[in-house]
Amino acid sequence: MNYESTFITSPELQPDKVEELTAKVTKLIESSKGTVKSVQQLGKKRLAYPIAKFREGSYVYIEWSGEGSAIAPLENFLKLNDSVIRYLTIKVEKKKVVAKKAAPKAAEAASEVKKDDTANQQSALA
Repeated sequence: MNYESTFITSPELQPDKVEELTAKVTKLIESSKGTVKSVQQLGKKRLAYPIAKFREGSYVYIEWSGEGSAIAPLENFLKLNDSVIRYLTIKVEKKKVVAKKAAPKAAEAASEVKKDDTANQQSALA
């Protein structure tokens, strides 16, 4: 399965410590037989509302795939880490994109209505 994990660290945490924490998280995912696809450190951003008396936080986004059993140890690690003020892991499902067939009768009817409306507007102006 494919997953996305995002966590927010304290703004007081130095950038090198954020990288260390990110490395620990990726090692934890890999030790649970998962594979990390991408890691993005999004930097410090203002929070929508204060969390643990902080108005900013450093965001880290990780895309990974693995078994569902890898989520519990990951979230337990993030929950027990004092530097992490918020975290979220979601399952990403692939959706098939299917184009709908155009209904020719409905399209013709809509164009006829538009023609009638413009004809009525022009006759009202005259």
